[in-house]
Amino acid sequence: MFTFIFFVFYFAQGWTKTITVCQNCTIKTIQEGINQASEGDTVVVKKGRYPEFNITIDKSLILLGENLPIIDGLDKGEIIKIVADNVTVDGFKIINVGTSYTSDYAAVRVIKKDGFLIQNLELEKLFFGIYLEKANNGKVLNNTIKGDAVNEYNSGNGIQLWYCKNVEVSGNNVQNVRDGIYLEFSDNIIISHNLSRNNLRYGLHFMFSNNDIYEYNTFENNGAGVAVMFSKFIEMNNNVFMENWGTAAFGLLLKEINDAKITNNVFKENTVGINIEGSNRIAYKNNNFISNGWAIKVRGACYTNIFENNNFLYNSFDISYNSNLNDNKFSHNFWSNYTGYDLDKNGIGDVPYRPVKLFSYIVNRTPETIILLRSLFIDIIDFSEKVSPVFTPDNLVDENPKMKPIKHDRS
Repeated sequence: MFTFIFFVFYFAQGWTKTITVCQNCTIKTIQEGINQASEGDTVVVKKGRYPEFNITIDKSLILLGENLPIIDGLDKGEIIKIVADNVTVDGFKIINVGTSYTSDYAAVRVIKKDGFLIQNLELEKLFFGIYLEKANNGKVLNNTIKGDAVNEYNSGNGIQLWYCKNVEVSGNNVQNVRDGIYLEFSDNIIISHNLSRNNLRYGLHFMFSNNDIYEYNTFENNGAGVAVMFSKFIEMNNNVFMENWGTAAFGLLLKEINDAKITNNVFKENTVGINIEGSNRIAYKNNNFISNGWAIKVRGACYTNIFENNNFLYNSFDISYNSNLNDNKFSHNFWSNYTGYDLDKNGIGDVPYRPVKLFSYIVNRTPETIILLRSLFIDIIDFSEKVSPVFTPDNLVDENPKMKPIKHDRS
């Protein structure tokens, strides 16, 4: 019996092996190492420079870089293509992806496969970085992606998911590409603990993607922060949107979004904190809006939303509204511009607060009037509108404004 067990164990161990690739080894190229491997093997690539492209991984294996070997694609095309399930690519520096206006060349592409793990890569001089195409049940972890994008038309995205499900994208640093992270038709995705900054268009951009979670990310100094379009059942928690400045810039754009939760986020020093259009049944709770041009811009067809326990601190405009109809609820927020009183000392202002100024209504219609922002005339018309609303929604009011900023738990 013992002999049989030993034989089975030895036989099973014999199926997996480690193949070493180095410049002084018998196997000198990564593709040759993959070709020599069997299912379940590990291909270890020693430190060095490997001028290769169109590397195809067509079997389940681990491709492991030792001391960050460099794969140089020589600007000739795609560099690593994964066409097998259960593949790991770990620990490489990949540079010089080819540029094409008919093919989206990527440093690493996964095509219609499951169970992938792409981690600890450094990607530079790229077109697209990591491209997941109809790929499911995988992880993209702790990669550094630095592009050199100058124009949108000839640059790609850092991490792209197209028709994917059940993927985790976590701990990545993405800079200087078109869109830092891009999703389309991708459901049940977790985007967490990423830094996306200095990208040409968006830090994060996704469309037609449902039941996704975005948490603990920072989107900083992008052409615009995050654009969320034509999606539902989204949760965005504990993110930072900051320094997204420009004539068409915002921290977060919501267009045709329904049944979402936006909680415990920081919107700081953006032209617009959140720009909302055609989005309904969204809970905005426990967020901080700090020193934005507009904290929130509501552009029509937005119904049954709740704004509760948020801090609005030192924004030029807290709420901008382009309609005189409202069925959204504002309650228990702190407004730094609130000048009411609290005679019963319960922490709630005794006078309701109207966050929409007449001047914000005027600026929406005639942007050039913004030059009058700090004038006495504007203070007078805002006061008159607050006393007797004519142009702004009569029922857009916080009946229970907080007297002190709200402390939010961001643990």
